[in-house]
Amino acid sequence: MPAAIIRKIIYALPLAWRRSRRKIAMQKIKLAFWGLLALLTVLWLAADTSVFQWTGYFPFRSSMVQYSGVIAIGCMSVAMILALRPRWPERWFGGLDKMYRLHKWLGIGALVFAIAHWLWAQGTKWAVGWGWLDRPRRGPRAPLENPVAQSLMELRGTAEAIGEWAFYAALVLIALALIKSLPYRLFFKMHRLMAITYLVLVFHTVVLTDFAYWTAPIGWVLGVLLAGGTWAAVMSLLGRIGADRRVSGTIGALHHYPGLRVIEAEIDVPQGWPGHKAGQFAFAMSDAAEGAHPYTIASAWNEAEHRITFVIKELGDHTRRLRERLRIGQAVTVEGPYGCFTFDDDCPHQIWVGGGIGVTPFIARMKYLARNPGQPRQTIHFFHTTRDYDEEAIAKLTADAAAAGVCLHVLVDGRDGRLTGERIRAAVPDWRNAGIWFCGPAGFGQALRQDFAAQGLPVEQRFHQELFEMR
Repeated sequence: MPAAIIRKIIYALPLAWRRSRRKIAMQKIKLAFWGLLALLTVLWLAADTSVFQWTGYFPFRSSMVQYSGVIAIGCMSVAMILALRPRWPERWFGGLDKMYRLHKWLGIGALVFAIAHWLWAQGTKWAVGWGWLDRPRRGPRAPLENPVAQSLMELRGTAEAIGEWAFYAALVLIALALIKSLPYRLFFKMHRLMAITYLVLVFHTVVLTDFAYWTAPIGWVLGVLLAGGTWAAVMSLLGRIGADRRVSGTIGALHHYPGLRVIEAEIDVPQGWPGHKAGQFAFAMSDAAEGAHPYTIASAWNEAEHRITFVIKELGDHTRRLRERLRIGQAVTVEGPYGCFTFDDDCPHQIWVGGGIGVTPFIARMKYLARNPGQPRQTIHFFHTTRDYDEEAIAKLTADAAAAGVCLHVLVDGRDGRLTGERIRAAVPDWRNAGIWFCGPAGFGQALRQDFAAQGLPVEQRFHQELFEMR
């Protein structure tokens, strides 16, 4: 049997299933987000059928207060659970980066419905005060027969008051979290405060949710979400997120590339690290006050060395200070590995595109290929486009490519111009039979994806891009 056929069979059998999984990765984010909203809506409608019969503004307003509150706390609860970085959703979504994209949209959804909840509650009071609505007359409320319901009724005033202030806090915290220019250390601390805010809102929800809901499916689902979110909030406050994936390490070597404003740090992890695939990332923490930052691992795993390499670009306030703060022998905590950007496809050719610091997963993959020469090989073209240039770094990259059997194309923006899909296709005649793996600026990746899609490449199956945004 020809070697080419054998190679295709070897690639196809273990890897074909990943192709379909990545094809629907983004669809799964949408499915999970809108599916949650649809599920909670349907269950709420089943529990509160009065919304279908108009009996006046105030009964309708009461239903809308309940509905908007259920959706808001439901979104927030799932977002809290995802913040724990659980293992099984990561595999289902195709990577922690996809899972964090859902976490972000759940936060936005919670914010939108929380505002609606607040407007239904407060806007009506304003309308009554301005004389636009007449307050319905109510007599004294008779004591409830259920002692639990009566106890919750007695707490309504407290729950309303602290819930309103918790809403204001959540509004500010979520809005600030969406500002990417906010320093990471403040973002890290604000998420701790969000856990406290969430716990207050859980109390608010338990007390003020219509008591009849708790005996209906909407109450059962809501109870599970609140329990899971509460557990996540407690784990966050205790600093236990990702604790089962953390290992202790020390910095074994440091190297600075001034032309690139990049630091290469080699971390020795003598015990506990489970190993990683090329292309995965990890959270590294050298300063507890700053918190853990995600970095792509730029080395292949070697059981004999137990060493992980990170290549860190000076992009923000924290990374700019690392050159002065890091030192050999310093203790570092590493958490991971995470991600599914692992170069698994069944194409005979691969095209890699690494923009700037996006070169790191490809360095790891080249080191892996050089260390495992007996494995079936794909034809690989690696396009590294960079604005900055450092002769030593490019020399190391060239040596890695040669050892791995990868065809390297280095383009410096000021010298060679921008990398486009047309230039890639001119350099790779078999691009129609290739899988494209991209790591770099999101806008650049989107432009390449659209360009290849216009040329007929099935990008849903063939274009792989990690959404490396943890906030």
